Amino acid sequence: MSEVQSAVLRLSGLRKSYNEGLPNEAEVLHGLDLLLERKDFAALIGPSGSGKSTLLNLIGLLDQPSAGELYLLGEPTRTMDDAGRTRLRGESIGFVFQFHHLIQAFSALDNVLMPLMLRHGRPSPGAVDRARGLLAAVGLEKYAQTRPNQLSGGQQQRVAIARALVTEPALLLADEPTGNLDTRTAAEVFELMRRFGREAGCAVLLVTHDPRLSAACDRTIDLVDGRIVSDTNSAA
Repeated sequence: MSEVQSAVLRLSGLRKSYNEGLPNEAEVLHGLDLLLERKDFAALIGPSGSGKSTLLNLIGLLDQPSAGELYLLGEPTRTMDDAGRTRLRGESIGFVFQFHHLIQAFSALDNVLMPLMLRHGRPSPGAVDRARGLLAAVGLEKYAQTRPNQLSGGQQQRVAIARALVTEPALLLADEPTGNLDTRTAAEVFELMRRFGREAGCAVLLVTHDPRLSAACDRTIDLVDGRIVSDTNSAA
């Protein structure tokens, strides 16, 4: 199987414009090409206004490109309808954000199970076991029945990582996942994502402004003014 066929994510000439067809139309992403494979652990960096958030929304299938194509697990997505994008997003992508967005009324375990409950309703015993296993893996097994407001910020972010992984996604998108944490906790959360990416065989794309985090990734993709200006591997 070729590299392109085996890719988790492939962008081909991807473009995004706002106000299309109007006098004030503005193109913010200009023909991006990118390939991410399983176990890739990459940082997406760039100055404010470079298009990182727009690109992440496209990769996360939360928005549609104006031109070009985005392939997820070999499946073209640009002309997919909302139901198709929702299905593929739920099956293949996990999200971790700077602010964890946990549901305060639910326990840590129920928060981890939420993506599966939204998809299937009442979780199966196997799903509950998987969620408990993920909480154990992030060091929170004894907090399964604890509500988020009784957890520290770092613990809540660990719950969010477990939630992102409970569907066994092929692609994990992390948007400034350590930006709200102290240095030590940030390092721990980063190492958790690295370990899960390696062990679960998923591709990880981490958006960060922290040069220490980007330097610790295996690969750094630099986006400037809507163009990828460099895509470099770290010296292993």
